[in-house]
Amino acid sequence: MEKYKEEFIDFMVECQVLRFGDFVTKSGRRTPFFVNTGFYRTGRQLAKLGEYYAQAIAEKFGTDFDVLFGPAYKGIPLSTAAVIALSSMYGKEIRYCSNRKEIKDHGDKGILLGGPIQDGDRVVLIEDVTTAGTSIRETLPVIQGQAAGAKVLGLVVSVDRCERGTGEKSALEEIEETYGIRTTAIVTMKEVVEHLKGTLIDDELMARIDAYYDAYGVR
Repeated sequence: MEKYKEEFIDFMVECQVLRFGDFVTKSGRRTPFFVNTGFYRTGRQLAKLGEYYAQAIAEKFGTDFDVLFGPAYKGIPLSTAAVIALSSMYGKEIRYCSNRKEIKDHGDKGILLGGPIQDGDRVVLIEDVTTAGTSIRETLPVIQGQAAGAKVLGLVVSVDRCERGTGEKSALEEIEETYGIRTTAIVTMKEVVEHLKGTLIDDELMARIDAYYDAYGVR
């Protein structure tokens, strides 16, 4: 495993973003681990997170695109931090854009924040974690409704949970096939388990993780 991936896993633990216990995901699955990017709360943490995202984006998509789109609400700080890092690390001026949950009818009107999406724009989506692909199904119509000629290149998430979406394939595989885009993650849960097994992940927790993947993992 690459060193930056190991560092990112330790960073998630340090920030209490990655936690182990008993949780329920947005898709309704009971899980022994949870990733909550809402716990990145300081300037240092967000700056470092943006750098990890920027590296993952550059490795998968390069830096020749126009807009980094982060769905409301968690995607707003993610997209902002990542475009700052893309500028400082790679010298690329990429617009950030996010949506509001409600349309604003005064001042900066409309449903979008940041740089507007225009026809011909190449867009990369940024999210925290994709479990069953629910969020992207809500996000793509927002982008297409703003500029039908915009092209979504792909999706980057912080953690790939490595589990099934609505069918037998992984959520990220389903997204790639359904929407014709590429996907990537800073790390996968398999890499997380590999790095933390024997330290934070003991035998009892490992058995619960194995049971979870028996139920929801890709077969």
